[in-house]
Amino acid sequence: MAQSTFADFFTSSIGRKFIVGITGLFLISFLVVHCAINACIFVNDGGLLFNAAAEFMATNIIIRIMEVVLFLGLIAHIFQSLMLARLNDKARPVKYQVSGENHNSKWYSRSMPILGLLILMFLIIHLNHFWVETRFTGLDEPTLYDEMKETFEHWWWVVVYDLSMIALSYHLMHGFQSAFQTMGWNNPKYTPIIKNVGLCFSIIIPLIFALMPLAMYFNIIK
Repeated sequence: MAQSTFADFFTSSIGRKFIVGITGLFLISFLVVHCAINACIFVNDGGLLFNAAAEFMATNIIIRIMEVVLFLGLIAHIFQSLMLARLNDKARPVKYQVSGENHNSKWYSRSMPILGLLILMFLIIHLNHFWVETRFTGLDEPTLYDEMKETFEHWWWVVVYDLSMIALSYHLMHGFQSAFQTMGWNNPKYTPIIKNVGLCFSIIIPLIFALMPLAMYFNIIK
C-alpha cells in the first residue's frame, strides 16, 4: 500500500512538478559551478587556470560520481517536464485566446517545453564538442582550452552557442522562481527577493556563457 501511494505521488501532477522543481534547482546549482570553471578563461593566461580546473573536474572521484547524478537529474527533469506539458495539453484541449494568455503569463512561461527542447539540442552539440572526447577517447591533446579555441574560430558555432544562451536565459526566468514555488519555499516576504535574484541569475549566468565564445572569436582571449 505504501509503495502504491509513493508511486501514485510521483506519477501525479503534483509529484511530477516536485521532481521538475527539485531537479531544476540541482541543475541551477550545476550551472553556477560550470560557469565558475569556464569563467577561468577570462584570466587570459593561455588557458592554464582553465585547464587546471577542468583537469580537477575530470579526475576528482566525487565530481565523477556527481556527473552520473547530474545526468540522471537532467533526464528526470526533461522527462517529467514533457509529461507535465502533455498532461496540461490533455486538460486544456481548447487553447485559450491569445490575448487572454498574454494577460495571465509571459510568453516564455508558456513556451517552457519549446525552450527546453532547444536547450536539449544545444546540450547534445555541447557535449559532443567538449565532453565526449575528453571522457571517452582518452585524448590528452589538444587541451580542452584548445578545443574551445578551435570550436569558436567558426562564427556559426558562436551564433549557435549564443542563441542557445538566450533560450537558457528565458527558460531560467520562469524556471528559477517556479522551482522555489513548487517546493513551497515562497511567501509574501521572500517571493519578491526570489523573483529578483532569479531575474539577475537568468541574465548574468547565460551572459557569462555567451561572452566566452565571443571573446575567443574576436581574439580578446588568446
